[in-house]
Amino acid sequence: MKRNKFIAAVLTMAAIPLSPFAGSINTRGIIRAKKGFKIQAGEGRIHGHIKLKGVNSNILDVKVSGRDTDGDLAIFEQISLSPGRGTPLHIHPLQDEIFYVLEGAYFFKVGEDKFHLTAGESIFLPRNVPHGWTQVSDKGKMTVTFQPAGKLEEFFVTMQTLDHEPTADEVAKIFADHEMQVVGPPVKIE
Repeated sequence: MKRNKFIAAVLTMAAIPLSPFAGSINTRGIIRAKKGFKIQAGEGRIHGHIKLKGVNSNILDVKVSGRDTDGDLAIFEQISLSPGRGTPLHIHPLQDEIFYVLEGAYFFKVGEDKFHLTAGESIFLPRNVPHGWTQVSDKGKMTVTFQPAGKLEEFFVTMQTLDHEPTADEVAKIFADHEMQVVGPPVKIE
């Protein structure tokens, strides 16, 4: 009986330093943010503006990082500066995506379905379904949500570091390194 009380007392004492974080430590031992934050318009959290090179020359601002949510969610704002260009047809095996068009027009292919989106419209792209998009208007802006966050933030940072337009093989490798699979060429506007 004394042994059980001793073990209970030790466990109680061990938990005291962690009590401010109760409910915020996950199974990987990572402490999740417990405080809200604001991101100013036109600013990116953590990385500033991520200027993409390669697939397109768009600018991404991280609004909510996977680091903020322990990988559960990431939200980006994308300023699209590449009319007639977009992503190759690809798959996210681990993530769902939601695009919300703020300005401009885009063409999406999701599986066999095709969609034209303009300001105020959104689209859901389920994981494991081939998809891609192309910018239709001269300029555009979208909010992009990934759930879970996965390695997309790191993918965008990698694309920013390129000093040349990557070949299709290089693009496929960069996608694969970040938990995506290229399954076709860039989407053509229809």
